[in-house]
Amino acid sequence: MTEQLFRDDAYLKEADAVVASRDPRGVILDRTIFYPQGGGQPGDRGELLLEDGSRLIVVDTVYGADRTGIVHVLAEGTSQPSPGARLIARIDWDLRFKRMRAHTALHLMTAVLPFPVTGGAVGEGEGRLDFDSGEAVLDKAEIGEKLNALIGRNAPVRYRWISDEELAANPGLVKTMTVKPPTGTGRVRLVEIEGIDLQPCGGTHVAHTGEIGEASVTQIEKKGRINRRVRLALSQSAA
Repeated sequence: MTEQLFRDDAYLKEADAVVASRDPRGVILDRTIFYPQGGGQPGDRGELLLEDGSRLIVVDTVYGADRTGIVHVLAEGTSQPSPGARLIARIDWDLRFKRMRAHTALHLMTAVLPFPVTGGAVGEGEGRLDFDSGEAVLDKAEIGEKLNALIGRNAPVRYRWISDEELAANPGLVKTMTVKPPTGTGRVRLVEIEGIDLQPCGGTHVAHTGEIGEASVTQIEKKGRINRRVRLALSQSAA
């Protein structure tokens, strides 16, 4: 089992780790700061620095077959270190931070548009959500104005955990219709944007909404009779 350091501190840029096992795609570490692909957020990229000075490039991060181990996918042709090898795991921080900003902005968008979410994706300083918005008329400028007002509050973003049973008793916490929060381990992490939003999520987020920077709604697409895809983009740097 890989200890998931990013769950408690998304701002860790590097950490010591040990190779626990090998996988056809790469290596599984005993602990990691690399976020594995899931919930609409891509897996982290970065590098593993071995004690002998070797530098291994991580091109993706995914869950292993049993979802307890996290596979650090290495660049093609890379020789895998042996189990027990000690190393420093270092993420591509610029890439991660862009995704953190975008992911938190998408949570805010669900507060601006309180409709069931049917899909979504986190990009590098951009993202999109699909809403079953019925006959509601969605206006790009209005959504953008409301979204930036929430960002401007600089509200703190916090995490807390509840049991699987508590989540089952409060189904309204789940906003996504297609991506369900992971259950089965006995607990589920909630992401709370103070005074604005609360929902289950395992992704990485900024600590305050002000770090998102200015957002703009770039496109609203019709994906069905009552389904709309809303795309957003963020300024190049956080405020």
